Amino acid sequence: MGESNKFDPTNPDHITYEHPPLEITVLGGIRLEGLDRMRATLKIKYEQQAIRHNLDLYNNIQVEKLVRRVAERLEIGTSVVTIALAELTEELEDYRMAEIERQSQSQDKCKFLTPDETKEAQLYLSSPNLMQRTKEDIGKAGVIGEENNRLLMYLIFTSRKRENPLHVISLGSSGIGKTHLQEKVGALIPEEDKLEITSLSGNAFYYFGQQELRNKLILIEDLDGAEDVLYPLREIQSKKRISKTIVVKNTRGETKTITLKVEGPVCVAGCTTKESLYEDNANRSFLIYIDESKEQDQKIMAYQRKLSAGKIDVTEEHGIAELLKNTQRILQPVQIRNPFAESLHIPEEVLKPRRTNAHYLAFIEAVTFYHQYQREKQYDKETGEEYIETTLEDIEEANALMKEILLRKSDDLNGATRSYFEQLKIWLKEEDKNSFTNVSARQALRVNASNQKRYMITLQEWGLVRKIKGDRKNGFAYEVVSYEDQKLRTKKIQSVLDEIVINLKGQQDTEKKTKKPKRSSK
Repeated sequence: MGESNKFDPTNPDHITYEHPPLEITVLGGIRLEGLDRMRATLKIKYEQQAIRHNLDLYNNIQVEKLVRRVAERLEIGTSVVTIALAELTEELEDYRMAEIERQSQSQDKCKFLTPDETKEAQLYLSSPNLMQRTKEDIGKAGVIGEENNRLLMYLIFTSRKRENPLHVISLGSSGIGKTHLQEKVGALIPEEDKLEITSLSGNAFYYFGQQELRNKLILIEDLDGAEDVLYPLREIQSKKRISKTIVVKNTRGETKTITLKVEGPVCVAGCTTKESLYEDNANRSFLIYIDESKEQDQKIMAYQRKLSAGKIDVTEEHGIAELLKNTQRILQPVQIRNPFAESLHIPEEVLKPRRTNAHYLAFIEAVTFYHQYQREKQYDKETGEEYIETTLEDIEEANALMKEILLRKSDDLNGATRSYFEQLKIWLKEEDKNSFTNVSARQALRVNASNQKRYMITLQEWGLVRKIKGDRKNGFAYEVVSYEDQKLRTKKIQSVLDEIVINLKGQQDTEKKTKKPKRSSK
């Protein structure tokens, strides 16, 4: 290339190349993925005239047509145009490879912990009452309320390092800040281990590097605006890989097929208001219902006021967040075996028990995984494989967090309808009412009319609410058929979980008593 030629990629969307007497601008830049093609929109200027053309610079036929067109329109020799386009193509190739390398280095750039940071993280993970301490520290890092949900989500995010990660969907009404919990807990995961998505096309998933998403946390801000990615998400969740065959043209204009492959496993988290629309994805995920209570509103507003008044120690919040990130960095993949697994079972009331049972067992393993610095490493006598074992304490911790999940999984009502029904019962008891109308309930509970209509239809279908008087013209009065349905189910699920642990402890105590002490040899 001549010394007077100048390639300027300072603005990646407006790359310029000067090849006197031609000035060429690459409008919109070039795509970094797909090294077998170089599609570009060029603006070729000569004196006061310009031609704009879109082509694949690797397609000889398209390039030759452009050369002839430019030569004719701008009245310039074809050799000048040919050389200019050839040199521009080389410059763009070098630029693209340099950008890919730069991005790859920035993505792979992990924080290396100092010896002091490593020791602090190890001490943290070795501390007694680790789960309780973590729950409290997540709160100190700026996550307000949602005590159980925040720890549950944190452990699910931690499972990204395992071969079978868990997934979570946060459900909440529009406008309550349903992404707050995911954003805040996601901020406690190292940057190099997560991918945050606000908008992404379905095809874009297939253009990640083959190993780029492995053991990553994928955070989707709003599932309602990401319908295109739901299918590839389901596939990579279930099969731990996705692939797609596409047709491309080579430099001679001939078509051929190539297969794009992206490997997992990945941990996927997303937020939505539409529980029923994402049933396929929900079946693969834990469902967390955002706390929409007045008490939670008060907690958040109190925090906001303190923050505005300068009474929140932001430096302390940041320090705790960094410590939790460092604990994540030192967690290592390790095989987990649950010696109690065959004695565990979920309550019979749970709907879709097969997948829920798998989630239950996997979550117990996630708790064990988080306690890996407190578990003795063992080795399989036959294979030599290293592993750690689940303890009864892990099961108890998991049961405490899973109770609400199992309760939801056993409910015939969806989350929004259940929330409305429970608020309705509380209001009727507080007002000492035996009946209500839609208008009175709507005004008291501040519920949208269309949503209330949907809730009431469902409640009547399940026989939880019934009409007692009235007509279409003047409206109907209703009464609640059962006030105890949720309490009874909660009590039953809790008793099943408690009974399992009690029985296992009894078996363990019996085994200890029956073990004969070894005789000491003289």
